[in-house]
Amino acid sequence: MRNLVKVYRLLNLLSIDVALGAVCSALFFARILQVHILSYGLIALGLSVWIIYTADHLLDALKIKLPAATARHRFHQQNFKVLLVTLFVTIIINGIIILFIRHRVLIAGLYVAATVSIYFLINRYLKFMKEIFIAIVYTIGVLLPSISITQQPPREWPWLIIISFMITALINLILFSWFDHAKDLRDGNISFVTVLGERTSRIVIVVLFLLVLALTGISLSSAGLVILLMNALLLITFIYHRYFSAHDRFRLLGDFVFMIPLLYLLLVHG
Repeated sequence: MRNLVKVYRLLNLLSIDVALGAVCSALFFARILQVHILSYGLIALGLSVWIIYTADHLLDALKIKLPAATARHRFHQQNFKVLLVTLFVTIIINGIIILFIRHRVLIAGLYVAATVSIYFLINRYLKFMKEIFIAIVYTIGVLLPSISITQQPPREWPWLIIISFMITALINLILFSWFDHAKDLRDGNISFVTVLGERTSRIVIVVLFLLVLALTGISLSSAGLVILLMNALLLITFIYHRYFSAHDRFRLLGDFVFMIPLLYLLLVHG
């Protein structure tokens, strides 16, 4: 069991579980929108998410002059050169894979890529908007393979589920900032919580939880129950924050949450 935990911690430090969560979430929306995503599209999505997260962590590690307070940033500091080379190799591989995905998905993906590029240029100025921006882009990214090819008109899309998912991603990011508040202050990182403060952030988190509860209640769907389960796990980390703050347990569970949509495929429509 300990070995499994060690392996998962490594996957978490490398953001591989984040990439897998994005793939699971993309399959979740594909089933809802009744489309089939090609394997090339899923691989390209997973690699793209890994590239974005790793590039972001490497930039943060580069800005921190002293040994970082967080395990993830220390890991990227200590393995900076290896990860940088791996990042460039992965970009090349992903560029080749992208050539095989559907044309409509490719065009839409280029718009998202342009948006992400803008994010890397202005992220130092985003302050508390950073988490909001990432939540929106992440949601668009996992939706992209489906909405690019679905025959359903936009008015028939599951907007309540989409908005609930985006809020869930935002809760996840704010929770991470909340747990890392002291470490971010030490490292000089700007986040939602360092700007607005812990008390205000707690209020925002509670309001967002209630909003998801209301939206999933209105949707009255099995997909809504999946979103609700994701939030239930995040709520557990929030309530029992003393336990989950130790050894970055909150990060392990928080990133795992985005694999929960796989249950929708295996149980609800398996």
